[in-house]
Amino acid sequence: MKNFFWLFAIFYSILISAQENKKNLITRRITTPPKIDGVLNDDAWFGAQIAKDFVMFRPGNGDKEYPGKKTEVKVVYDDEAIYFGAFLYDDDIKNIAFESATRDNFAQVDWFGIMLNPLNDGQNDTEFFIQATGNQGDAKATINNEDFSWNSVWESAVKLDDEKWVVEVKIPYSALRFSNQEIQTWGLNFHRRIQNTKEQFVWNPIDKTKGNIQQYAGILKGISNISPPIRLSFSPYSSIAFTTYDGENEVNTSLGMDVKYGISESFTLDATLIPDFGQTAFDDVTLNLGPFEQQYSEKRAFFTEGTELFSKGNLFYSRRVGNSPSTYVEEEELLENEEILEAPSNVKMLNALKISGRTKNGLGIGFFNAITEKTVTRIQDKNTQEVREVITEPFANYNVLVLDQQFNKNSSVSFINTNVFREGSFRDANVSALLFDLTNKANIFKIEGGVGMSYINEFGEKTNGFFTDIAFREISGNWQWGIEHHLEDKKFNKNDLGFQRRNNFSNFESYISYRVFEPTEKFDDYRITFWADLDYLYKPNKYTSNSVGVNYNFYTKKTKLAFGGNFQTIIGNEYDYYEPRVENRYYKKPGRIASNQWISTDYRKKFAIDANIFISKRINDDNYFINTGFSPRFRVNDKLSFVYQLEYSKDTNDKGYVNDLEDGTIIFGKRDTKSITNAISGKYNFSIKSALNLTFRHYWSPVEYKTQFYLLEEDGILTESDYTANHDINYNIWNFDLSYTWEFAPGSQLVALYRNSIFNEDDLSHLKFKENLDNLFKEPVVNNISLKLIYYLDYNKLKTWL
Repeated sequence: MKNFFWLFAIFYSILISAQENKKNLITRRITTPPKIDGVLNDDAWFGAQIAKDFVMFRPGNGDKEYPGKKTEVKVVYDDEAIYFGAFLYDDDIKNIAFESATRDNFAQVDWFGIMLNPLNDGQNDTEFFIQATGNQGDAKATINNEDFSWNSVWESAVKLDDEKWVVEVKIPYSALRFSNQEIQTWGLNFHRRIQNTKEQFVWNPIDKTKGNIQQYAGILKGISNISPPIRLSFSPYSSIAFTTYDGENEVNTSLGMDVKYGISESFTLDATLIPDFGQTAFDDVTLNLGPFEQQYSEKRAFFTEGTELFSKGNLFYSRRVGNSPSTYVEEEELLENEEILEAPSNVKMLNALKISGRTKNGLGIGFFNAITEKTVTRIQDKNTQEVREVITEPFANYNVLVLDQQFNKNSSVSFINTNVFREGSFRDANVSALLFDLTNKANIFKIEGGVGMSYINEFGEKTNGFFTDIAFREISGNWQWGIEHHLEDKKFNKNDLGFQRRNNFSNFESYISYRVFEPTEKFDDYRITFWADLDYLYKPNKYTSNSVGVNYNFYTKKTKLAFGGNFQTIIGNEYDYYEPRVENRYYKKPGRIASNQWISTDYRKKFAIDANIFISKRINDDNYFINTGFSPRFRVNDKLSFVYQLEYSKDTNDKGYVNDLEDGTIIFGKRDTKSITNAISGKYNFSIKSALNLTFRHYWSPVEYKTQFYLLEEDGILTESDYTANHDINYNIWNFDLSYTWEFAPGSQLVALYRNSIFNEDDLSHLKFKENLDNLFKEPVVNNISLKLIYYLDYNKLKTWL
């Protein structure tokens, strides 16, 4: 504890004030709005002040813009919206990058970005991107996070002539959050990307050596007497799906609606009523032989949009809501002559809502709540045909509360609470944490961390656990470093609404890195990092592992080739307390050396390649592992492109858990594990509003065990055993999606999807690749065709129509 306060004393003794020289732009009110057509000949634009004299952000750091590629921007406003008009001059206009894409996707194309911060707090930007093709993108940006899942409805148009491309934008106030003060002062910056040279320019200079991008916004003045509008929109949807599987057909229809409502100028309510996630993209599932749960990314739109506050502390894993039941009926629980008739693998979500926003004083508040329905397993007596039901997941309520106070344009203190309440005597859970992220005013030093605790009540048995985190870093200049400590006790558990692979650890981490911020003779950018970790159990305080290594990545100046990798090693033996799956038992395994190398060629060219190879070898052991990936991509033209991915891995003479016997004996086996992944994605953009997308993935993983099995002794050593059994695995996942998306009106979509999938797991691990495919195709195929219509209704427009 003394060391903790000592670190705080050092941190606050080095506070240095830094006042940036910010550019200012004064806008003016207009009476007649411009027509959004990409032609800046409206009266509204005449006499407007010009933002100009852009400077380089990448790869340089403050170099002046080129005379032939100047950028000029005008800003005006009225009672309804703020408007932007930009001239982006280019003395090589016929050769600008012009690949088409759909909303929020960045292809090989020039773009212009507007970064607005109506609260002018230096930490929270609302970003709007317009590509030379006319395609839009938008995002919420905070320190080290850019959330493109956030979407709003706004207007833009682009026109090209012989010397420039012109952007005209209308952003309604309903897309922004600002205070109701009479005189407004907003943070503002503009970004311009020139894709052919891979250069990026900004209006207000950004010093990449320290601080965050949001801190370097310029100032927009002149806005006064505007009122936040009623922010209310509805997105009703309907869907129909036809599914065939193993000779059976099923038709499902669904009606529902998403609602957004501005509770105040700062806070928004999002709700989904009768949600439909039938067209959610498939997960990249793999065979899991380890002791830990696999984690998959969230792909349901309601849960991915506007999650910046809810991601604080990494305590909320939204996949827990509507996932698998918390209990299952095991075969041994069945009575004589009983069989399981129906056992749902997922829990149905009834509705969900979230409230989020931030006050003008920097207080962010987020509240999430979801309700799931009761889930039952139906069991039938084979003789009497009677059916009984067993509750595997009761009616449940999930909620998250976040309070996040920002200050000094670079620091914050946060409180997070997650809670799961299940009806009846089922498991309830609560996790709370207090976090801090403090940076001095000069943006040189940072101290961050937090403390938290969990409370579990499972069938009347109550358990409390805790965690602590602390890290001290230097975050500016070419040389940067950090030291960290992460601790969780044996009872800390956040898995009911978070994701946690393990607990009971006390880990020390450190690093030092060197990075360049100005291009050198050969490289636009490079970074080298040396790191060392030391891991212990928390209780009992026992050493488990260590690792030391070096990471590096380089980006060449002429060829725009990115490459890098790392070398790492574990010195001495590891003591793995998780692989045995039994408390207080461990597996003693030798240290290892490993290397990973990767390259990525220039995406501006029609043909580009990503490739990597990872090799690992256990020291004084016959186990070695190799993983290699090869992913070529080909752009046929500006509308059509394909990406292929081949990944191969082989773990030879791996030793891992197989079984534990009734007498407490733990059996390990020696095995060869392979995996081969073939994946293809393709897109054809008919326009920026409609596209055809293809995704395909086949994952195959055969596991062959050697004839010799082992006993895990009390000292963690393996000794030969006469145990025999067949534990071979042959595991296949096949997924194919073909979808057409049409944005037929702002915020409105029609999505047509065809999907087929096959799954198989057996013990035929000896099969060759062709034989395995033949075997896989003997399994029944799930075929699904679905159509979903989403229509966006804005209350203000609806009121005008009515």
